Amino acid sequence: MNKSFVLFSASIVLFASCHNQQKQAEVPQKPNIVYILADDLGYGDLSCYGQELFSTPNIDKLAENGLKFTQHYSGSTVCAPSRSSLITGQHTGHTFIRGNKEWQPEGQYPLEAEAYTLAEALQDAGYVTGAFGKWGLGYPGSEGDPNKQGFDEFFGYNCQRLAHHYYPYHLWHNQEKIMLEGNEGFKTEQYGPDVIHKQALKFLENNKDKPFFMFYPSLIPHAEMFAPEEYMEKYRGKFEPENNYKGVDDGKNYRLGPYGSQPESHAATVAMINVLDDQVGEIVTKLKELGIYENTIIMFTSDNGPHKEGGANPDYFNSNGPFKGYKRDLYEGGIRVPMIAVWEGKISA
Repeated sequence: MNKSFVLFSASIVLFASCHNQQKQAEVPQKPNIVYILADDLGYGDLSCYGQELFSTPNIDKLAENGLKFTQHYSGSTVCAPSRSSLITGQHTGHTFIRGNKEWQPEGQYPLEAEAYTLAEALQDAGYVTGAFGKWGLGYPGSEGDPNKQGFDEFFGYNCQRLAHHYYPYHLWHNQEKIMLEGNEGFKTEQYGPDVIHKQALKFLENNKDKPFFMFYPSLIPHAEMFAPEEYMEKYRGKFEPENNYKGVDDGKNYRLGPYGSQPESHAATVAMINVLDDQVGEIVTKLKELGIYENTIIMFTSDNGPHKEGGANPDYFNSNGPFKGYKRDLYEGGIRVPMIAVWEGKISA
């Protein structure tokens, strides 16, 4: 079994371990790790990477305080193989998951049981591990289930197809299906990313006295293009002409994959990224409140380039920056993504 990792995060952990051995008085324990993975966020979708139509102040603050990469590449042009490369540390041509192969009624083709993941490596190093967001690397109960791939706790969407919907009927907490009563039928009372985010903050609180690895694979800003009304109100009418997308709003396939309608796709795009930016800010605030910010490595990146689905219009926002191509394209715009690393006093800007 090949247990060699080339992931940046794993390298930092090894460095930190040596640093701890030499300077025990300065760093009392292994550094915590928070790895935030945006979904379909383009190189140009952050103001610290040149976005001019809207701002991302909390993520920009990470870039100011840490290291901003300009030549960072995702493992693939689409979700599952990119995440497989990330979580196993393997090249796209060698990692087990090489496409978005669906599994019915819920989930995707699973990672193999013998895969040795970053989470398992960190468990072996004494870390408590948690994943909060979108998985997509194995249907519930399969060998690819996050609990069988190194994560002590998982909360979120197991299935990336069902993660197309921001007001899901259910989420998963480890092996338990959590029904969201506020989203029954056509109701939209429980925004999936918010429900997941609250659980992620609880994980930080519950493990503040232990070295932890929190993987935060957000589903924002992947289609469908939905954001809570309080965020839509901030941007409605500001990005004209709007893009009116007609999707699936009822029938047998409702909330089973096809995207819902969004008559204000431009406003929704910005509102969603604003939600993600606020959540990043709340994670940083929570780490500081718990007194563990200075001993926590924070990394922020995206799984691939910007998408053109569900009404999203990357050309309107110059979401791929100066590069050619989008999600699904093996061009710079499809695989060159933002990457920011922060560790107070250890990683220089």
